[in-house]
Amino acid sequence: MASYIDPLIAFVSAHAWLAYLTIFLAALLEAVPVVGSVIPGSTIILALSALVPGGELGLEPVLATAIAGAMVGDGTAFWTGHLAQRQILGAWPMANYPRVVAQSEAFFHRWGALAVFFARFVPPIRAFVPLTAGALGMPPLRFYAVNIPAILVWAPAHVLPGVLAVSALEQYGGFAGVGGSAKHYWIPLVIGGALIIALAVWTIRRRHGGGAIEPLPNRALNPSRPGASRDPSPQEESASRRRAPRS
Repeated sequence: MASYIDPLIAFVSAHAWLAYLTIFLAALLEAVPVVGSVIPGSTIILALSALVPGGELGLEPVLATAIAGAMVGDGTAFWTGHLAQRQILGAWPMANYPRVVAQSEAFFHRWGALAVFFARFVPPIRAFVPLTAGALGMPPLRFYAVNIPAILVWAPAHVLPGVLAVSALEQYGGFAGVGGSAKHYWIPLVIGGALIIALAVWTIRRRHGGGAIEPLPNRALNPSRPGASRDPSPQEESASRRRAPRS
């Protein structure tokens, strides 16, 4: 295991700024609609946090870059929605994902301002709620009053578990006799666990009618287009039954 992870650790030690940039981009892209639903930002941050106890990365810079990336991402999404207003929810690429847009709107209407807080911890809604909040007219001061505390909780919740786990395993796990160190096992464990969870979620969603970020077919999105099929309305079904000949 150590032979596979050592080159990564050596590279990060020599180019720590790239690791901080990766953490910043991972946190930022999680707030981008559609993109944030597939970028494993949380997994990246949790895995790289294992390099803090060994000194390859610093705790304060890791926290700062994660917080900064999340603030830039959420803020950009919110202001995009705030300036474009509600029509952006029906524009590309949002128009291709009506199910998630509807979920984010329902989530926002149910929880109000607290939706901004809770959404930071709930993928894939996290990638849509800031934009939805702006599009539905949430005041900027109220948004930031909830968003900033959420990010200040979210960042340590994704960084500290790796730091504490690796530190504890190094001290009490007895890795000296098995080769490598705790971080050599923590990073693959986090990545492997994330892949297993993602596969399980994908399988469950496929069995229940498709994933949350699966776009609808073009015909379903454009029922008025020639040749497109759609379900009849209740009024049409009633009229059809009246016109049908009785046997």
